[in-house]
Amino acid sequence: MSEQTIDLKKRRFLTNATGVVGAVGVGFVAWPFLSTWKPSAKTKAAGAPVDVDISKLESGQLVRVLWRKKPVWIFKRDENALDALNSKDLISRLDDPSGTGNSKNQQPDYVTPNYRSIENKESVAVIVGVCTHLGCSPTYRPEPGASDLGGDSWQGGFYCPCHGSKFDLAGRVYAGVPAPTNLVIPPYQYVTDSLIRIGIDQKNT
Repeated sequence: MSEQTIDLKKRRFLTNATGVVGAVGVGFVAWPFLSTWKPSAKTKAAGAPVDVDISKLESGQLVRVLWRKKPVWIFKRDENALDALNSKDLISRLDDPSGTGNSKNQQPDYVTPNYRSIENKESVAVIVGVCTHLGCSPTYRPEPGASDLGGDSWQGGFYCPCHGSKFDLAGRVYAGVPAPTNLVIPPYQYVTDSLIRIGIDQKNT
């Protein structure tokens, strides 16, 4: 084998080896860069949708789940509670019963204004349990006629003991209390009749 042939083979080997090292080097550089595009587990957990099985939810019962570090209430209203939400007496005591005033940004456009729930699913409410005054979490007081909350004028709802704000069983704020708006209705949808997904908007049908 001639000396010229040996030099040619060496040159080819060095060229190939350099190309391989270069490709590996690019791989090591690209990986940290590409990995920054992936959301961390903490980020995904903070905004991930939450599924709630309501198949065993009974009238008057409330369950709490955590979504985006906020408590969300899911509770079931019976026929009497639904009727009360439409009563003229209650509506006259509310600050923004239709949700078109100061509270117009507090609910998705696919929930009904009076029940603040998805149409044909009015008995189940899904509400962020954070007072719109200073961020406290109100207490659930579903019993009508509670003497410490107004007696006969109280149709059931939520009471924030921090500063006295009151909300009805649709999360609508009473007039004359510190809280400026209705409670927030989060985006949610029915995956099935018994499974609610919080964090994803209901698809228009």
